[in-house]
Amino acid sequence: MKLEALEIFFIETPPPGWGGRYWTIVKLVTECGILGYGEVYASAVGAQAMRAVISDVFNRYFKGENPENVERMFRRAYSSGFTQRPDPTVMGAFSGLEIAVWDILGKARDRPVWALLGGMMNEKLRAYTYLYPLPHHTKAEFWTSPELTAESALAAVDQGFTAIKLDPAGPYTMRGGHQPGMRDIDLCDRMLGAVRAAIGTRADILLGTHGQFTPSGAIRLGAAMERHQPLWFEEPTPPDDIAGMAEVARAVRIPVATGERLCTKAEFGAVLRAGAASILQPALGRAGGIWEVKKIAAMAEVFGAQLAPHLYAGPVEWAANIHLAASIPNLLMIECIQTGGEFHLPLISHSLRVEDGFVTPPQTPGLGIAFDEAMARAHPYSGEALHLQMQDAPCDYVNPNSFEGGAPRD
Repeated sequence: MKLEALEIFFIETPPPGWGGRYWTIVKLVTECGILGYGEVYASAVGAQAMRAVISDVFNRYFKGENPENVERMFRRAYSSGFTQRPDPTVMGAFSGLEIAVWDILGKARDRPVWALLGGMMNEKLRAYTYLYPLPHHTKAEFWTSPELTAESALAAVDQGFTAIKLDPAGPYTMRGGHQPGMRDIDLCDRMLGAVRAAIGTRADILLGTHGQFTPSGAIRLGAAMERHQPLWFEEPTPPDDIAGMAEVARAVRIPVATGERLCTKAEFGAVLRAGAASILQPALGRAGGIWEVKKIAAMAEVFGAQLAPHLYAGPVEWAANIHLAASIPNLLMIECIQTGGEFHLPLISHSLRVEDGFVTPPQTPGLGIAFDEAMARAHPYSGEALHLQMQDAPCDYVNPNSFEGGAPRD
């Protein structure tokens, strides 16, 4: 069995862009006709440039190779161009292709991917969701309204979710960490307070931030949020400031989580050694694929850390998360996109779903998804924007700051 052909889908999401402006899905075909699907997360270059990168990685390291040789393909890609260090663009391309390889291997053996990763450890996977505006909410108002956020939280908990995430801490910008304004700390306090009052102890609150703060700024915010007992404080400093994140972890009595922007065991190992986080959030479409994240999970286990695989992408990465999560002993929970019924789930023919706040790993071969290629081709992305883009403007200390969800159209 050898890998023979590649097809790449850039799929535009409908407004408001839950999961990003577009998704990058790859399809691999073996010479004997077995299909496998994978997903690349959050490219740092535009779609057409990423098409060239994915094609190059496939032609160099995958084409003509036995799909069983995952480790060999990883080492070749990781070492490409005399690097042997994490490269988010190359590793993103590799990750999507690697996920597709596992889909092929499962189908070739008529077994789900989790069965090839050590078997079933978790028969039900705890899921969490971001809070999104409800149909009757005004979207612009929602992101800074404690009352509307509390309504959305209660609706999610009534669906069975035992953990919900919100990011009331203002925008993330390309300028690096900043000090939160007092009005931002106050809004976060009121938002978390309203959510806690609405849901009581029925669910955990996850404090989502995106590397907005300096270490001292994150400590100020975290200290003010401790009374609400969030389960985690996500990426309180920029991901390249591991020492600063460790400083936050030591100072704040909220577990620190990080990982959606990290690649490979090298970067996650540095986080663990520094004591910078006790909850890791790898994005399987960027971090190195399923096998690499299985290694990251094993490292985390030694440090007493747990995994909560990240998802702000399409349903193919979600499927990979589910299989990895089913196989590891130190799973905390997995992310899902609550609003996915209109686009995410139809793209995989509703072959996976969240029920009462939990996901049951599939028993069907490979990733267990029925990918709808016709739907993918009907929604092509041809724009120049990135999957996600950071704000150029700095934090505003005069007017209210707002983190707007989705991927707003220009």
